[in-house]
Amino acid sequence: MNKKHFPSQDEFSDLGFGLKVSSQKRRLINKDGSFNVERRGLPFFQSLSFYHSLVEMTWLKFNCVVVLSYIVINFLFASIYTLIGINHLGGITGTTFWGQFLDAYFFSGQTITTVGYGVIHPIGFWASTVSLIESMTGLLGFALATGLLYGRFSRPNAKILYSKRAVIAPYRGITAFEFRIANARKNQLIDVDTVVILSMKVTEREQIVRRFFELPLERKVINFFPLTWTIVHPINEDSPMYGITFDELKKAGAEFLILIKAFDDTFSQSVHSRSSYTIDELIWGAKFKNIYIDSQNGITAVDMRIFNEIESIQL
Repeated sequence: MNKKHFPSQDEFSDLGFGLKVSSQKRRLINKDGSFNVERRGLPFFQSLSFYHSLVEMTWLKFNCVVVLSYIVINFLFASIYTLIGINHLGGITGTTFWGQFLDAYFFSGQTITTVGYGVIHPIGFWASTVSLIESMTGLLGFALATGLLYGRFSRPNAKILYSKRAVIAPYRGITAFEFRIANARKNQLIDVDTVVILSMKVTEREQIVRRFFELPLERKVINFFPLTWTIVHPINEDSPMYGITFDELKKAGAEFLILIKAFDDTFSQSVHSRSSYTIDELIWGAKFKNIYIDSQNGITAVDMRIFNEIESIQL
């Protein structure tokens, strides 16, 4: 698509993704807000960050890592006790190799947690030394796990719900690009600021490059965010989308990049949320269903069950 369609004053020189167009037709920002970018060639240990990985991973993965680490560490120390000699552990009741190994494993669990029931106890210098090292390992390990838990709970983040689809809908005699958001948590977000950027491939000097254009919004900032918010970009003569058809947007590989910033009243800190809509997630000629419902007790209410529902409409 030729660049002459777009007003230059709304263009970013570079949003951070570069201007070169990749041969792969993948979105720049995933639906969960992560960037669809890989950095290859960095040394493994230079790019490795256990803290950031453990803080940012999902709760399911984090719990699996903690439990698996606990099991593996106990297995390693039980193996060391077995190699030293099971006779250096007093109170062992197992008569087979596996029975004795299980006794050593359970003794390891008691030592690393500093529970120390006293049924099984170390005998001799080497077994006592290993149990001493293991107890210190347990203290440091649980302190690390506690710090990670605090970091995960205390890290402010926004959980914004985005409508599954964006729409091109009628708007005051013209059309508009629209999508809907809502706060998935019960916390209070204030001064919610939204930026919508259109990413497209354009032809310049017989080369295809990627350009970014900020879409002016009907309302860029709202002070309070207790309900839902339908974000609207009017497609008027000042819009980068003015006069462009759906087929032209698809050919240009259009993607709508969303950045939302807000102030979290609970943490008294700013939070961010990112997402995007590809051209395949854009419905041309539709509008969102009315989400507001009448409440018998006089409270303003919205029905989140129809948050994503749309209805076709003639443009």
